[in-house]
Amino acid sequence: MNDRAELVDNAAAAYRALADLAETIEDEWQYVTDLTDAYLPAIEALAGIVAPLPAGAGDAVDEAIAEIGLITDPHRAIDWLSTFPRVVALALGGDVDGASDR
Repeated sequence: MNDRAELVDNAAAAYRALADLAETIEDEWQYVTDLTDAYLPAIEALAGIVAPLPAGAGDAVDEAIAEIGLITDPHRAIDWLSTFPRVVALALGGDVDGASDR
């Protein structure tokens, strides 16, 4: 597994955990599911980028994962469901904007 694939796997796992926390708000379940269905594949697709990793990409993704790992409030988790993928994409030199039309 290359560094990009490992970073993407770690980011996807962290995103799933964030979505699980957000799903605890019953009234927001469909919204959370819609965001997750849009952004999780977009995050996973970042593994397919052929270009070299930008300098500092690993540290940036690790920091973003650490940041969302601190979230304990499901409402805040919902806020980060659309932010985290963009941060990861920016760090990895990719794009998730096609998924952001939500």
